[in-house]
Amino acid sequence: MSEKSCHITGFRWPSPPLRLVLVEPEIPPNTGNIVRLCAGTGSELHLIEPLGFQLTESAIRRAGLDYWEYARIFRHRSFQAFQKDINPERIFFFSTRGPRLYTDMAYQAGDALVFGSETRGLPPEITDAHPEELVCLPMKDIRVRSQNLANAAAIVLYEALRQINLQDG
Repeated sequence: MSEKSCHITGFRWPSPPLRLVLVEPEIPPNTGNIVRLCAGTGSELHLIEPLGFQLTESAIRRAGLDYWEYARIFRHRSFQAFQKDINPERIFFFSTRGPRLYTDMAYQAGDALVFGSETRGLPPEITDAHPEELVCLPMKDIRVRSQNLANAAAIVLYEALRQINLQDG
């Protein structure tokens, strides 16, 4: 028997929604998991090309289960095209080189949360252009480079949702 999902009365979903941005993602199951994350939270998913896979691959659909139709997914030719098309007011870039912790940020509705590819992270042209907006997730063991992309996106997204729910509440 499956459990029903958690629907809490009074939880405030941000409007405009938060935007998860994946720059050149490479691993289909990570993107599929993030599709499910976005579908469950009403967040937008923005995919920055080139992608390391086709969106029709069975691995992505399997990872996203049957949630693709509930997610708002957008594709952009480049990060510059994303900025031009969406023009988010605030952007946070998540990188192992970020000098500030993700929990120290004050997230707001409509924020763009940008993550790099699984093997390369964010390209230098993005990190060099936005040093003040670089943010990291702490890692205790220096031998562990970073969190899995889907896990990092979920951690940050739910922290942003938690903060937004505490505002004016």
